[in-house]
Amino acid sequence: MKLALALLSVFVFVSFALAQEKLKSVTVPITLDHNRTIIDVYLPLPDGTTKRVRGWVDNGNPELVLTEPLAQKLGLQFKGEGKFNPGDQRPIDPPRSVQIGGMTVSFDRVKEAKAIVGHDIIAPGSSAEINIPSTVLRNYDVAFDYPNRQFTIGPPGSISFQGTAAKAQINPQNGLVQIASKIDGAEYTISFDAGSSTSLLSGELIEKWQKAHPAWPHMTGAIGSANMWGAEEEAHWPLLRLPSVDYGGVSLKNVVVASFPEKFMKWYQDRAGAQTVGLIGANAFVDYRVGIDYAHSTLYIQRTLTKSAPDMDVVGLTLRPEPDEKYTIIGIADYNGKPAVPDVKIGDVLIGVDGAPATGATMGQVWSLLGGTPGATRTLTLERDGKRFSEDATVRRFLAPDSNMKAGKVRGN
Repeated sequence: MKLALALLSVFVFVSFALAQEKLKSVTVPITLDHNRTIIDVYLPLPDGTTKRVRGWVDNGNPELVLTEPLAQKLGLQFKGEGKFNPGDQRPIDPPRSVQIGGMTVSFDRVKEAKAIVGHDIIAPGSSAEINIPSTVLRNYDVAFDYPNRQFTIGPPGSISFQGTAAKAQINPQNGLVQIASKIDGAEYTISFDAGSSTSLLSGELIEKWQKAHPAWPHMTGAIGSANMWGAEEEAHWPLLRLPSVDYGGVSLKNVVVASFPEKFMKWYQDRAGAQTVGLIGANAFVDYRVGIDYAHSTLYIQRTLTKSAPDMDVVGLTLRPEPDEKYTIIGIADYNGKPAVPDVKIGDVLIGVDGAPATGATMGQVWSLLGGTPGATRTLTLERDGKRFSEDATVRRFLAPDSNMKAGKVRGN
């Protein structure tokens, strides 16, 4: 009897130890590049070795995307007939897994991936060669610790979440997250998208709020984190600073939102849910730790910084990253009714800032160079008609949350 009890005790102890080991999470450093979470990931190669690449943790995108060169190195099977042009997304078989911080993250439930033809990065102005989409993340606990620049992932039950718990609606097919919210006294359903550098809401709502509250800071044209990819229409995007957003019971203050392009809104609603009016992006959470408990459909939000860093203290330009890794200026912001950088023209190419090269840098790196203390001077190296020259540009505080700034605009094409 004593022997049986001893064996039972050993069995219970071993089972408990294995369970604890199974529920272990990993934490890795992140590069917060243009508010996007970029981490090192390792992918298995056909020869049994692994390759380290930059991965973009994107819980707002259900599709697994990687570059064509990376897909070739991984030996993945390409699909689809006909000719594919540079920038096209070609269907491929997905990789089986990726390693994050020594933990294997399975891609078993991903049925198909897309390879970006002819490109070494998966998005303009990014360093990422692959993304970690919502269809993968939904099988885990995850946490974005923005102030400490850390990302944590582990099996369900492995993370001890902290902060205010907000009940979420999680799409069972793709893992996209939506939160019941209130803005200006009205109720809305708004997605949580840590992969988006800025928050995007319905253009109709933004126009409605602007008319109802003309004192809320607003302007036309994407600058700073709102300059997402350099699409031509970004030079004409309405931007609005919302005084507060009740997001699942958490009051987010002074959130800058841009108008969600109509051509993308339906695509997003088809995947997230027709009732959503847009998304709150990472720009609203840079002072927070945000956890997603997918298994229990709960978002945890904890503010860990009490003093917010300025988010729109920048040189007033809208940029487009080009295939040759240069940056073309497609918009120039007005500041108090005048061009913020008067001697720069649409079509000029930004070569560098204060001696640091812009060519080959990511969007986040370039915007870090263009930011600073209001009133500071940045020396821009520019190219026009094949000739290089320099211009001084002043850092301005756009969309100042504590003033009734005049509506600005960006002069674009």
